[in-house]
Amino acid sequence: MPVTEYLERNARLYPDEVALVELNPEERDTRRMTWKEFDLIQPTGFKPYRREITWSVFDEKANRFANMLISRGIKKGDKVAILMYNCLEWLPIYFGVLKTGAIAVPFNFRYSADEILYCAELAEVDIIVFGPAFIGRLETNADRLIQHRLLIYVGDNCPSFAESYLELVADCSSLSPEIEITDDDFGAIYFSSGTTGFPKAILHKHQSLTQAAQMEQIHHKTGRDDVFLCIPPLYHTGAKFHWMGSLVAGSKSVLLKGTKPETILSAVSSEQCTIVWLLVPWAQDILDALDRGDVKLSDYQLDQWRLMHIGAQPVPPSLIRRWKEYFPHHDYDTNYGLSESTGPGCVHLGLENIHKVGAIGVPGYRWECKIVDEDGNPVRQGEVGELCVKGPGVMTCYYNDEKATAEALRDGWLFTGDMAMQDEDGFYFLVDRKKDVIVSGGENLYPVQIEDFLRSFEKVRDVAVIGLPDRRLGEKAAAIIEIREGMTCTKEEIDAFCNQLPRYKRPKEVIFADIPRNSTGKIEKPKLRERYGADRLVAKENMA
Repeated sequence: MPVTEYLERNARLYPDEVALVELNPEERDTRRMTWKEFDLIQPTGFKPYRREITWSVFDEKANRFANMLISRGIKKGDKVAILMYNCLEWLPIYFGVLKTGAIAVPFNFRYSADEILYCAELAEVDIIVFGPAFIGRLETNADRLIQHRLLIYVGDNCPSFAESYLELVADCSSLSPEIEITDDDFGAIYFSSGTTGFPKAILHKHQSLTQAAQMEQIHHKTGRDDVFLCIPPLYHTGAKFHWMGSLVAGSKSVLLKGTKPETILSAVSSEQCTIVWLLVPWAQDILDALDRGDVKLSDYQLDQWRLMHIGAQPVPPSLIRRWKEYFPHHDYDTNYGLSESTGPGCVHLGLENIHKVGAIGVPGYRWECKIVDEDGNPVRQGEVGELCVKGPGVMTCYYNDEKATAEALRDGWLFTGDMAMQDEDGFYFLVDRKKDVIVSGGENLYPVQIEDFLRSFEKVRDVAVIGLPDRRLGEKAAAIIEIREGMTCTKEEIDAFCNQLPRYKRPKEVIFADIPRNSTGKIEKPKLRERYGADRLVAKENMA
């Protein structure tokens, strides 16, 4: 059952109920506007603080876009890229692509001009739909982009190299195009993070999308009365497929632009949100703001908030312990996944397992897991190896990359590249990325374990542990530490705190600096290795 059928069902059963709300605190206005009202005033350049659409309007917008694409020759197997910030237009456009039988190709909004061109050519994209923030980046390579592609602009003042979304869909039918779509049809291409070079294109069938949607609704028991707050970017599998739990349930969701603690708490309060997915830095910011007294829970209506969950990265147990001190009634869950497994949930903790905080959990709905050694053989329980997952959400392939596909997919199993172990109760614990393991003096060091320990120090806001070259040990562990606002800390204090660790696990170098994270909250360790590895090399050369 393609996910498009859930949208059509909701439009039939709940036509006048709110499906999506867009909140943009930086464009605050007291008016509460429907999409139709917004369409009437959009040419004036006015951008309201709050917009909303119902399920029937959502479906109509998707149908209009689908029929427009079909009129321009788009058919099954063609590819339509989406390059926009989160907004009310994003999901109707995405579903419009799916309704044609074409493949939706979300682009990371942080891509440079050259990365946009690279991904468009790698995925053989036929159309790029983009917003105002990306005019300059597309214009850089416009001559090459428009050779075989149509560029569609969503916004005011359409650039000369594109066509206007509003004008294209204005006269298109709002009825379903009635294209037959099956679970075996290709539905989407997502891109890997690209932290070690240009991204890989990850091809999924509709079966993957439906699996992710149904799984999310089951894992978090999303019901008709729930309201999901979505903050991360919709181009990412995490945000989109967490939202799809609301699609399956037929319940309201809120797209929030902004990550400040007061912005998040205000949105939860004003929209009566019950489920909130946070990244580690945002949860940390909320706790720090509460500790400092910058925000007060009594200023907000939060009793209805029932679930806080985190994904996209390892979660320090100390953070959740602090969270429960402020929000003792909250359920908590963490989700593990990759774009290759249609995002989060192939492993998940489960609402009932908060006593296992620190674990990524157990196999998700309809998923299997195993841990293997370098030869692909299962390891004994308690031993560290590479985590492999298998289920209906595994990618079909890396598009146009047979070699990478063969390395990642073996006998139906996806080799994740993450090192993990399973405890005696069957819970999986993420140890680190395979490529991030530090081999120091013959010992394997797993940075996540050291990072979790250091985050429990009251002065540490964030930390990343990386391996740096060392003449004697081969590699040494270096801790890049970001100190909490308003505090000071010395290397001697960190060294003293680390005396609780076994000697071989103690960082040999401490660097005080900001921790770079990407848009999904993951620490960008390749940048840190490049920055500090190069710095040390230059210093040695200068000394010589």
